[in-house]
Amino acid sequence: MEIGFHASHEQFAPSRLLRLARRAEEAGFDAVLSSDHLTPWSERQGEAGYAWAWLGAALATTTLPYGVVTAPGDRYHPAVTAQAIATLLEIAPGRFIPALGSGQALNEHVTGRPWPTKDVRNARLAECADVIRRLLGGETVDHDGLVRLRAARVYTLPTEPPPLFAAALSPETARAVAGWADGLITVNAPLPRLREVIRAFREGAGAAKPVHVQMHLSWARSEEGVRAQALDQWRANALPPVLNEELEVPAQVDAATAHVPAEALEDSIVMSSDLARHAEVLADYAQLGVDRVYLHQVGVEQEEFVDVFGAKVLPQVRAC
Repeated sequence: MEIGFHASHEQFAPSRLLRLARRAEEAGFDAVLSSDHLTPWSERQGEAGYAWAWLGAALATTTLPYGVVTAPGDRYHPAVTAQAIATLLEIAPGRFIPALGSGQALNEHVTGRPWPTKDVRNARLAECADVIRRLLGGETVDHDGLVRLRAARVYTLPTEPPPLFAAALSPETARAVAGWADGLITVNAPLPRLREVIRAFREGAGAAKPVHVQMHLSWARSEEGVRAQALDQWRANALPPVLNEELEVPAQVDAATAHVPAEALEDSIVMSSDLARHAEVLADYAQLGVDRVYLHQVGVEQEEFVDVFGAKVLPQVRAC
């Protein structure tokens, strides 16, 4: 199982994330996952660099493979997404995996269009995935559905089209995307829940297709620090999808989570000052057949996290 580093644009400036990506490579991480946000989750975070520009710089200054979770169909027209994917892969062949998701109003509301229901978003996502795949295959595409294209063509193409992963948080969505996705990316959850999501995808997609997991974690030198930074930076994880995907601005998220206790984050963030606990969770994911885990340290102390996990956690997991 590969272990990667998550570059959280909602929390950190692009220049710092470039330094962290290089540091992660030096520390022994296998890959990097980039978020793709126009808006942070909280006013306390206060960042949201443009992921696609950053990915070009990161690919050019490291040798690691990269991934991104992005939402085509609203803020990004699928032809624009296909062109961005193709350009990155022309620069860095074989080192970039796009994962397509149905999106969140937090990032997509800026277009001013009505925010679709989840079933419509899933249907639109399937259309976008088909269109993007055809464009990356060199086709000229006309399409009139939930998204529209007229004589669309991407001229600069990669040598090999990439796998198109799907992002899914629930078994229902994992089952829905299994028909078109070349792989799945999901987030950490209690093992029975995570096992259910993976099973739902592989029942439809086949056991051979890869699964990646973004693991939200909070590590600090003390348990008090662990919980304090999780609450400060990532309390939005306590929201159910009906709010998480529907709220439009950080102030709304902050208001909705103002009284969230740390205990409400225990199912969605691995919170511990004990490095052995984090290694144990990673070993459990390996047992589930996960191919790659991206570690997202939710706290602001990123450099120490990269160094300590690179020196102590990654070798322990790889020795299992």
